[in-house]
Amino acid sequence: PPQEEEEEAEVGWQEKLFSQFEVDLYQNESACQTPLDRQYHEEILKLGKSGGRKNYRIFTYTDHDRFTNLEEHCQKVTDSDHEVPSYLAERMANVRRRRQDRRPIEASSLKSKIITWEPSEEFIKNNHVINTPVQTMYIMGDLGPYGKLGHREYEHVLCTIKVDGNGVITVKPDFTGTKGAYRIELDGEKREVWKYTIENASVQVQPEEEEREQSVFRDLYGRHKEYLSGLVGSEFEMTPPGTLRLFVNGEIVSAQGYEYDNLYVHFFLELPNQWSSPTFQQLSGVTQTCATKKVGWDNVAYFCYPFTLEAFFTRGDESEDSFPQWPVLYFEVLSLDFWQRYRVEGYGSLVLPASPGLHMLTIPTWRPVELGTVAELRRFFIGGSPELEDITYVRIPSTFKGDRLSRFGFRTETTGSVTFRLYCLQQSRDFLESSALRQRMQSVLDQLGGSSQQSSVYNVLEAFQRARRRMQEARESLPQDLISTSAT
Repeated sequence: PPQEEEEEAEVGWQEKLFSQFEVDLYQNESACQTPLDRQYHEEILKLGKSGGRKNYRIFTYTDHDRFTNLEEHCQKVTDSDHEVPSYLAERMANVRRRRQDRRPIEASSLKSKIITWEPSEEFIKNNHVINTPVQTMYIMGDLGPYGKLGHREYEHVLCTIKVDGNGVITVKPDFTGTKGAYRIELDGEKREVWKYTIENASVQVQPEEEEREQSVFRDLYGRHKEYLSGLVGSEFEMTPPGTLRLFVNGEIVSAQGYEYDNLYVHFFLELPNQWSSPTFQQLSGVTQTCATKKVGWDNVAYFCYPFTLEAFFTRGDESEDSFPQWPVLYFEVLSLDFWQRYRVEGYGSLVLPASPGLHMLTIPTWRPVELGTVAELRRFFIGGSPELEDITYVRIPSTFKGDRLSRFGFRTETTGSVTFRLYCLQQSRDFLESSALRQRMQSVLDQLGGSSQQSSVYNVLEAFQRARRRMQEARESLPQDLISTSAT
């Protein structure tokens, strides 16, 4: 291109650079209608007295200009002549996420207009759209023929800069960098191609200012940490050594697939040996009576009943080598009809998960049945049904001390299922010791290197630690005279 066709401009944030069209328009005072137009008229007169504007093809539209407010939504997404805007594009064309002046609503009007039956477009714009304050600026280019500048049809958007209320700066398209110049191909007889680049001309932060900013951040993070520590307090309860604290936030979500309606669930927690619970902890509960509704092929009763369980496990000397038994949640599902007759719909049990985290469990249930038609008639007309005297008979009862538990002749029938959602938390000092051991092992592995054999080396070291600990325990349990004899 000829030398006069090249232009370079350094643009600041919300800096107004006038185009030839705006200069011709705002020179006449009669064309100025708004206060912004009169301000532009005075600025253009000052530019004419100081020697004229330095930019010719590059100009800007700031956040207050009409183009930024209205005409940006009239632009097409593509350059196709057959483009048809979608329904979403038409509906969102006039919605602009911008800081809007909201009038305070009085208490009387708030009470009288809880529901707006015929909302206006302005009401929808203010209340049904995410109203994040955004400031927008456009860097434009007048790509008309040389000597014929100032025609609106030759204006093209070179760069869009947006800053929202959260301080996020969006530049579209991005800074050029090493990707090469952007291209704009014009439609016309000559098919001219324009190339332009966008560079970040902001002043780099000095090392002193960057260090000052980092110190401010450290001070802020330190105060936030103190604030969080103040919320937690200094009375954080630590478990004794060798003790595991199990905390369960549970929810009985639903019961599905049962014969009768109006279901409720009765449940209780059984703690094995070496398990205990606080005195205030309730280990049993009953849900509300819930009516079922048809979902697919099943009748589902949604309880959404929350419960909380807390228990402590204390490891004894005799249980160091054995795996501890975990608490069991027993439950029974019952139904209640209009005549206050209840029926047992099913029994089930749930072993609390041994791993922390979220667990979704669906437990099937069963109920005991009697042979013959009389039992079913009694269940239908009178209510009631065969029940378990001890609900722990669902599994192996904790009171059973024999070798074999016979259930010969005990008849059952499969019924529905109950869905549980359990959030399990575990607290123990052993977790700290194991993590510290794992960190020490990891440091040893880092010194050894060998990324492919790290897991095997870690397993060997862990096995060696276990064997060494067992050998020390066995040596401590031997008589002293035997140890001295073997040493000599």
